[in-house]
Amino acid sequence: MHVVGNRACAAIIRSRRITGLTPDVIAEPVAEIGPLWHQHHQAALTARPRRRAVGADAKHKLLFADRLLATLVHLRHGTPHDVLACWFGVDRSTITRAIGEVRPLLAERGCTVVPGLKLCGLAEVIDCLGADGRAGIIDGTQVRVRRSVAGARTGRSSFPGSKQNAVKSMVLTDAEGRLLLCSPAGPVGCADITHAWKLGLVKLAAGGPAVEILADAGCQGLGAQTGGRVVTPPHRKVKKNPPEWYEEMYERRRKAHSSRRVRVEHGIGHLKNRRSLARHHGRREHMGDIIQAVAGPLSHQQAATMARSTRT
Repeated sequence: MHVVGNRACAAIIRSRRITGLTPDVIAEPVAEIGPLWHQHHQAALTARPRRRAVGADAKHKLLFADRLLATLVHLRHGTPHDVLACWFGVDRSTITRAIGEVRPLLAERGCTVVPGLKLCGLAEVIDCLGADGRAGIIDGTQVRVRRSVAGARTGRSSFPGSKQNAVKSMVLTDAEGRLLLCSPAGPVGCADITHAWKLGLVKLAAGGPAVEILADAGCQGLGAQTGGRVVTPPHRKVKKNPPEWYEEMYERRRKAHSSRRVRVEHGIGHLKNRRSLARHHGRREHMGDIIQAVAGPLSHQQAATMARSTRT
């Protein structure tokens, strides 16, 4: 029995509470990713040793638009595949395969700055911020995941010193808190400064356009390596019996820096509103695609909302 029909799909698209996106934002990945998904599907069929005549393949029970909707609902609410299979009237394996095919395509789209402009890497983000003269804010966030196979066998946490199994991603926003970049998931035991090095932040900030990147104390020291372009909280030079004037100056500078950086916490909060990033119960190797697949449509929705508010 098909529970979800054309009317139900239209209701899913219309209601922002279900997918977290407006209909115009959903329409763009349908037109953009649909042909890519079809190409990948045809390439997989062509690569098979057994060839079939054109049109002799099994017909899809789930159209691409429905596959995209199922993926967006799963990312937004963490809906189990069994429930989605009942909604769309297909087998559970069909939903699992559909999400596994659509999720990497969503992750490859990057983050949207303005409608029609997407950024797919840190170098593009740095160039965009430098061209507009805007500041960026970077911070790390953790997502709880299942214990790895090695940790399950030994009965220990995957990362020494950590009380929970998690992965870390670096999030970069602009001064308004709009998402510009989410890095692939890495081990939670990796320090923020090490993660920034691996992303190439030091090299791009030092050799790229003049741009200001605000970071927290976990990136202390990157300012000297980037010519002051990475700004971190002030370092407490007088730690033992500091005078009152020094304490007042230090607290004033620290609070000023924190008030500028708070926007990145808002951006991370919008990410964590997606159930799939609150705590991931699936395979941990999918977290890299999940984080970026959530960030792409969310940034597109932020850009569309800001564009509408600007017009009005």
